[in-house]
Amino acid sequence: MKMKFRSGKCSLFLAIKGAIFICCVFFVNRSYAETAKQNNSAAQYKKLIAEQQKEFQIQRQIIAEQGKELEQLKLRLDALTNQAVENKAAPVKQESNKPQIASAKSNNEPLTSPNTLPSKPVGQAPPGATEKPRPPEIPRLSETVGGVLTRKGKIVVEPAFTYAYTSNNRVFLNAYTFLPAIAIGLIDIRRVKQHSLIGTLGARYGVTDRLELEFRVPYTYRTQSQIARPVDLSPSAFDQAFNSSGNGIGDLEFAGRYQLNNGTGGWPILVGNIVATAPTGKSPFDIKYIQDTGIPGFSFAAEMPTGVGYYSFQPSLTALYPTDPAVFFGNLNFSYNAETSTNFGKFNPGNALGASFGMGFGINERSSFSLGYSHKHVLDSKINDSTITGSTLDIGQLLLGYSFKYSKQTTFNLSLGIGTTTDAQDVTLNFRMPMTFGLFDG
Repeated sequence: MKMKFRSGKCSLFLAIKGAIFICCVFFVNRSYAETAKQNNSAAQYKKLIAEQQKEFQIQRQIIAEQGKELEQLKLRLDALTNQAVENKAAPVKQESNKPQIASAKSNNEPLTSPNTLPSKPVGQAPPGATEKPRPPEIPRLSETVGGVLTRKGKIVVEPAFTYAYTSNNRVFLNAYTFLPAIAIGLIDIRRVKQHSLIGTLGARYGVTDRLELEFRVPYTYRTQSQIARPVDLSPSAFDQAFNSSGNGIGDLEFAGRYQLNNGTGGWPILVGNIVATAPTGKSPFDIKYIQDTGIPGFSFAAEMPTGVGYYSFQPSLTALYPTDPAVFFGNLNFSYNAETSTNFGKFNPGNALGASFGMGFGINERSSFSLGYSHKHVLDSKINDSTITGSTLDIGQLLLGYSFKYSKQTTFNLSLGIGTTTDAQDVTLNFRMPMTFGLFDG
């Protein structure tokens, strides 16, 4: 009995010891599992924190770049407000910010943070980023109105083509009257039509951003037709047609333009212009006239001139006042026409005073049109210091212009002039195609 009791006691002891061992193993394994689980959670948190820090750095960089772009946009907005510079690059940059802002909103990321402010004060221009104010671009209507000044180091090659048409009726009286309704002598009635085709090659160079020089070489072709009929008591009077033409190099033209101010403080942008011409074309004073035998006293030109026959010098002042999207312009000019020697004496063509005004309107980034009026009053001409009676001229034209920016370097410019006075050409059509090339970095 005693052995059995000891054996049972030993078995019970072993059973308790095994249970304790199993419990220890269980708790140890559980502790290891919890430790591993905690380690995995810590690794995940570290990974998540690293990803958040990476996204935070990206967002910080985006906001910093947006701050710089906002600085540039503010500068351009100030230039448009104070200097009235029509800059189309600002809206493009503003649109480029939209995908970044939209991405930040979609990710529920903050757009501002005390730690992500721009490193430079807002409102200060970055070095070299400030643009110089320039005259706004409008369709060119004449040599002194329209277009922008050529940038420094750039050259603009401008082929142009001009067509002009003039028609009028002339009555010449070579007779005397002894009653108010009766004239004895020759009354000559003429109908004259003239067509002019002028091809011009010009070049403009930007000496500075405010100064440009221009040189133009024209080639002229003119044709004129006259229908004349003497009015007398003879029933044998009949119409006769006379045609003449001429072509060749026209008068060379030199021009300079300088921007006088920035247009700040409510002032318009002022541009000074100087245009000079040299009489390299065929002078009208060198043209031979043919005496017609069919009509007594009637003569006509053997050929048409291609130049005016004298030197001219025209200073002028152009004012441009931008009110986006329109630009108002005005021009005052004075033409000095030099005296020249002819086969019939010294001829003074008379000086001229002129003015023009109008408005240019931007349709979009590539197209614009303009509407204006120009008037020139030419004083009396003189021969050997004797005034030619009735030689005063008034030349008025209604001006229409259209401009299309074909590419960054090339622009198409079309203008139309409609004569409003009897001394003006009936219609003038001008097409220009300025092409910009860079010679040096400005």
